[in-house]
Amino acid sequence: MVSTSQGRLIVIGGPTASGKTRIAAQLARQLGTEVISADARQFYRAMPIGTGQPTEAEKLGVPHHFIGHLEVEQAMSAQEYAHAALPVIDRLLNENGVAVLAGGSGLYVDAVCFEFDALPPADMALRERLRRTHSEQGIRALQDELHKLDEAMWHRIDRQNPHRLIRAIEVCLLTGGKVSELHQGKRPRPGFEPIFLALDVDRNTLYRNIDLRVDDMVANGVVEEARALFPQRHLNALQTVGYKELFLHFDGTLSLEESIALMKQHTRNYAKRQMTWMRRDAHWQRVDPADAEGIQRLIGAH
Repeated sequence: MVSTSQGRLIVIGGPTASGKTRIAAQLARQLGTEVISADARQFYRAMPIGTGQPTEAEKLGVPHHFIGHLEVEQAMSAQEYAHAALPVIDRLLNENGVAVLAGGSGLYVDAVCFEFDALPPADMALRERLRRTHSEQGIRALQDELHKLDEAMWHRIDRQNPHRLIRAIEVCLLTGGKVSELHQGKRPRPGFEPIFLALDVDRNTLYRNIDLRVDDMVANGVVEEARALFPQRHLNALQTVGYKELFLHFDGTLSLEESIALMKQHTRNYAKRQMTWMRRDAHWQRVDPADAEGIQRLIGAH
């Protein structure tokens, strides 16, 4: 779908625990608009704590879209998300001239803001073979295969998510090319002007924020949330940081303390990949999340 409205789409990006939720809600309230979440981890209704879904208080009375709208058995690809999100953005631009997109998943942000050459449809025989590789040899085998086929995508992707690894390998094998090069051919989507703001937090502060966030999740019940989901641990939605580590505790592999420490480490690794991806993309303007006036100036300059 192509948006028919002319307006500004303010895209708030940044690593996990950098303050995206707070900044997005504040800007949307100030501008009289709404927030569209592009964090694929937050799509799932049964995963509010472990994915850091904003509470009603954190939403500041601002409507938020695409948070907690799916069951864990469901899936939503980046293209399916864009197809659903673009009409919401179009409505907000028609009504307000501006909308706020809260990032989290780079592929989902790109699917909204850019058009790409069509990717090949799934090859179920190939996908099943790759799933068997994962089942028999573990996630390291998928990571190594993607590194061999497309090192740039290996650096960018969530390497703890077998679903995304399998799809990236699948596209490489079906096209004979690299997923990362297909993404380089992206074209701006007509109909609105995206303003990409990357929240820039120094690494030591960010890592402290991550440790505090994980501690807060534990205090708020993430262990119990994950325990309820343990019987469904094979689902793609649950192949993500915060749950996989706790599942290792429930199956007896790790102590609870070891699982929590691993959650912190894997979240730091994920944040590092997010920072690397945004620094390599020239569209993003780095901003200090504490500099509200500077953020307003950047938005006003467009």
